[in-house]
Amino acid sequence: MIFDSIEEFAATLPPMRALMGLDLGDKTIGVAVSDGLRSVASPFETVRRKKFGVDAAHLLEIVSERNVAGIVLGLPFNMDGSEGPRCQSTRAFARNLEKLTPLPIGFWDERLSTVAAERALLEADASRKRRAEVIDNIAASYILQGVLDRLTHIKATE
Repeated sequence: MIFDSIEEFAATLPPMRALMGLDLGDKTIGVAVSDGLRSVASPFETVRRKKFGVDAAHLLEIVSERNVAGIVLGLPFNMDGSEGPRCQSTRAFARNLEKLTPLPIGFWDERLSTVAAERALLEADASRKRRAEVIDNIAASYILQGVLDRLTHIKATE
């Protein structure tokens, strides 16, 4: 199932299982995975995009290996909050992925996640080549960490 609300997404999650965050780009997919306690998001890998079926199979392999309970996709809103072609593409990816897995799929506003990832890599003095290799999975970890922090807040207010 696909959820627009992170609260509805959270309500479907079993305890003590990891989440996966995805940063969808035109050429790559940044992948991040949380720990089972859902406290820390870690960059996992950057997948070079091929065809949807190949990409989805690889992502679902990671889901299986890492015991993932839900998938979060960064939704690239325009800075004014409107949805453009990249949001539509992300939603289409989610609809196609939904046909292949029973896992809940949620969205998270990813505005500025790549900017934050780039800043962190510059502060770490990463070379231009290294930044290009890891920017997408670092951005995915920012997206996923935002969700994890929100889930912690939801739990605290219950």
